[in-house]
Parts: sequence; C-alpha cells; structure tokens
Amino acid sequence: MRAAVLHEIGNDKLDLRDDVTVAGPGPGEVRVRVRASGICHSDLSAMTGTLPAMAPGVVGHEGAGEVVAVGDGVDHLQPGDHVTMSFVPPCGHCPDCVRGELNLCAVHVIDAFTTARFRIGDQQLFGFSGLGTFAEELVVPAPAAVKVDPDVPFETAALIACGVLTGVGAVLNTAKVEPGSTAIVYGCGGVGISVIQGLRIAGATTIVAVDPVTAKHDVATRFGATHAVTPDQVEETKHQLTASQGFDYAFDVVGAPATIRAGWDHSRRGGSVVVVGAGKADAMVEFSAQELFLHDKKILGSLYGSAHVERDTAAMLRFWRAGMLDLDGMISRRIGFDDLNAGLETLRDGSGDVIRQVVTFG
Repeated sequence: MRAAVLHEIGNDKLDLRDDVTVAGPGPGEVRVRVRASGICHSDLSAMTGTLPAMAPGVVGHEGAGEVVAVGDGVDHLQPGDHVTMSFVPPCGHCPDCVRGELNLCAVHVIDAFTTARFRIGDQQLFGFSGLGTFAEELVVPAPAAVKVDPDVPFETAALIACGVLTGVGAVLNTAKVEPGSTAIVYGCGGVGISVIQGLRIAGATTIVAVDPVTAKHDVATRFGATHAVTPDQVEETKHQLTASQGFDYAFDVVGAPATIRAGWDHSRRGGSVVVVGAGKADAMVEFSAQELFLHDKKILGSLYGSAHVERDTAAMLRFWRAGMLDLDGMISRRIGFDDLNAGLETLRDGSGDVIRQVVTFG
C-alpha cells in the first residue's frame, strides 16, 4: 500500500512508497482505510525533531476513514463505520482518565514509541503519534477511532481529529471563555483559525488576530476575528480596544517564546494566557517572580484542547451542523498522495493564505 515514510529526523521530504504493509488488527485494535488526512504543522515539527517522533516512520496524525476490520474485544465498532482518529486515545483506567483529564492519558502514547505498526519488507516503521495517517491503511487502538455519522465528509471529519479539537477546545475547555470577553490570538494557521471560531462560539465580542503575514488577515476576519493586525500593531490596537488594560484572554498558537511573552504582555491583570502551540523543548520563556505575583495572570497549557475526544468530536459536529463552525471553508486545497511533499513545502513556506491542505485517498 502507499505510505509516506520519514527515514531520518531532519529530512525535509517524505519517501512516497507503494510497498508498505501494516499488520493486524490484534485484540483491542481496529484497522482503518484512510480517506482523508490534513497536513498539520505538527507533521513538520515531527520531521524536524521539534516534537518527539520515531524514524523510520509514517507521518500524519489528522485523519479520517472507514473501519475495515476489528480485533477481538472490540464491540463498539464494525467494518464500514466512519471514524476520525485521535492521537491521544484515552485508556479509561489510568489516573489521568479517572480524574477526567482524558487528553493527558499517556498509555497509548507510550505504545507509539515502542510498537512499530508498519513495515517495508523486514524493516519496522513507527506511526507518528501512534497513527501515521499519510498511509492508505493503519491499525490503531480502538479508543483512537471515534465513530462519526456516515453523512459527514471524510475531509471534514479529518479536520476535527486534530486542529479543530485543539483550537476550539482551547477556548471552550481550557480557557472556558466567558461571553462578552476580549481576546487576542497569535497565529492564524489552521489551529489559530479554530481558536478564532471557538471564541466566536463562546461569545467573545473582541477577537484580535495577530499574524505577520497580511494575506492571512482577511481569512481571520472571515472566520470571526473582529480585528487583524501585524505584531508591530498590537500595542496600539490594545490601547484603542482596551484603554491599554489588556485583553481578557491571550492565545499563543505559535509555541515560540516571543509570542508566549507577547501574550502575557498584552493580557490584562487577572487575565489568562493559553499556550496552544507546540514549542521546542529547549525554548525558554522568562518571567520575573514579581510580575507573576503582582499581575495575578493565569498561564494555561492546552494539550489537544483539553479534549474529551468522544464528547468533543460530537460537539464539533453539532456546531458544524448548526452553521456555527465552518469546517468546509477551512479546507484551502485538496491534494493527492503524490503531491504530499509539495503540500508540506507550502505549509513550511507559510507565506500565503492557506488554512488547511487535505490529502485525499481514493
């Protein structure tokens, strides 16, 4: 079958092959035929080593498809079911799951670094984040396959699997944004647009999108931003919109020290700074002990939008059906498997108004 293989961390291109195999499903697993996979910045981060990943391996983690086989003990799914795929599937039994923090479950995440699910001949290949959705088929733990109604397009379902749950979830679950709030969002890619849509759903009345690429400003306003500015315009915008008090909520969707610090600097005293972007392990952000004490701000990490994947996938689809969440408009390009490296280069360049590219499989 076809799959996109990363042979070494640091390679900037994937090896598009047609001789990859996948075994299973075993007990508690399902085999899924991938129909669509979004191209996410986290895929680039895996390739560069910014996010932990195993090589050689199959990249891709934002996908949807059709169940083709189920292993022993799986009774809630059957062949033919349509599913999205979660890279943080809950085990349901660990301390994190018992506390209700399902997005922090590490049981299956650890398996992703110890279990090779793909092969080229005798060579073992790992799946990025336990998935590897840049492949025609894959085998995942049953909790990673989240059933959706058959009328939901595969491309739409794929977006929910990562970017939408991460962005909208950061607003509704992590920050718990209150109606009438003011917010500033750093980064207007796919996750940033999802944050903006989440703020609109939550009833925020002022939503400032910040991105150095001005081509993304019109996109941000189309999805709900009330203002769109470049980083050098933020200070004046804050003065005009908040009388220099700062915003109730600041969302960093970049994961860089400069943008996290900017979120802190431009949120009000008592406000919340939500770190959504995946940063480097050695990227350090500096705060003084005094300002942490005096300003009473909350710094909130948001892994996978603090999502309960079954509950929140269903919620995103309800928002979509009600016309409150524009998922179809987020798809900027649909490309084939052979154009996957070109799609990664487009994302790496980051200079256009592309929100999400989706790889479709026949």
